[in-house]
Amino acid sequence: MRVLVTGGAGFIGSHFLRLLLTRSDVEWVVNLDALRYSGNLENLSDVTPDRRYRFVQGDICDAPTVGRLLEEHRIDTITNFAAETHVDRSILEPGGFVRTDVIGTAVLLEAARAAGIQRFLQVSTDEVYGDVSTGRSKETDCVVPRSPYAASKAAGDLLVRSYFTTYGMPILITRGSNTFGPNQYPEKFIPLFVTNALEDQPLPLYGDGFQEREWIHVEDHCAGIARILDRGAPGEIYNIGGGRERRNIELAEAILKILGKPTALIRHIVDRPGHDRRYALDSAKIRTLGWQPRAPFEEALESTVLWYRDNPQWWGKIKSGEFRDFYQKLYGARLGD
Repeated sequence: MRVLVTGGAGFIGSHFLRLLLTRSDVEWVVNLDALRYSGNLENLSDVTPDRRYRFVQGDICDAPTVGRLLEEHRIDTITNFAAETHVDRSILEPGGFVRTDVIGTAVLLEAARAAGIQRFLQVSTDEVYGDVSTGRSKETDCVVPRSPYAASKAAGDLLVRSYFTTYGMPILITRGSNTFGPNQYPEKFIPLFVTNALEDQPLPLYGDGFQEREWIHVEDHCAGIARILDRGAPGEIYNIGGGRERRNIELAEAILKILGKPTALIRHIVDRPGHDRRYALDSAKIRTLGWQPRAPFEEALESTVLWYRDNPQWWGKIKSGEFRDFYQKLYGARLGD
């Protein structure tokens, strides 16, 4: 395979790119990343020397750049991780999400169609299904997104499906549950709460904290994506769920317990608009491909928490930069600061 990974300097994308480079059937991997706030080349410092790896800084909305890369590197497979992904940011600034998650996906699809790509895999999210009060979301369920982020990802998914129906493009869509692990930008729940606790700062917990999420370790998520890339049927959607549901308040308490910090650090704050109470995925379809999550949740959570504890130089630089303004804008009034 000659693979273009978009958004490969981000959290899940960098872990997937690293997984690709362990495979003997991968001739080379081109990483196209705009290096906006959450893109970080330090996530890939260990793979940079690999002769099969090439990095290009660029925007998936830039059609000439995308087309040139596909031609020059004779790309046959695209995995699209490039996205604006944080719900809170989408509420504050929805325009950027539409640009990257919708327009960017459209640009990639057109370039892929012109190049005759053999495999186009769109990485999506369980949030497109909306709030799930009972049961589990199946791939055949309607998308009912409730945030600008979820809506932009759902729109991208619909575009991708349309290229299968209209043009016969060999596409695949994955929808993963909440993902955690090392190198995750600290705006997300687990790294935010871990790093705040390490600094003895409040853990800003929305509402009553009884929102439920299904969690999956990033390595299990990437293994699922790889299995779908290899064995998935063109035109199909596959859920990738970790099968471990936790209330947000339970997860916050577990993090504090691992770090030996007091639960008094938890600060209940005004909830965000349209906050979904529960996500849960039916992952039976991907299991027919021979995949299942391997990482026990409690062990994976502890190892993740300890990674942030042991790598303050990685997240410390991030939290002292652009992140600080975002954090103040989002949480300042809610925390009374």
